[in-house]
Amino acid sequence: MKTVTVIATFQAKPGQEAELKKALIGLVAPTHQEAGCLNYDLHELAEDPTRFLFHENWTSKAHLDAHLKNTHIQVLLPRLDALCVGLPEIVIWEKIA
Repeated sequence: MKTVTVIATFQAKPGQEAELKKALIGLVAPTHQEAGCLNYDLHELAEDPTRFLFHENWTSKAHLDAHLKNTHIQVLLPRLDALCVGLPEIVIWEKIA
């Protein structure tokens, strides 16, 4: 199986920075407990506190797919429209070397 890396970026709507940050931080602990999670690291852009990035590594695409179906992720999805400017950008990479 190939290790899968995910880069997911979010931009908070004006005035929603703290609420989005809180919601994203709330995903970290439960995700670290999931099968196949190698890392799930949340970052804030140093010069722009409205932008957030998850850097994730999963042991397989199947583990990533299971993560996306978990309750803590599903609860956040309907809130993204109110919290974010547009949809998050999610890019999936496969490790080759």
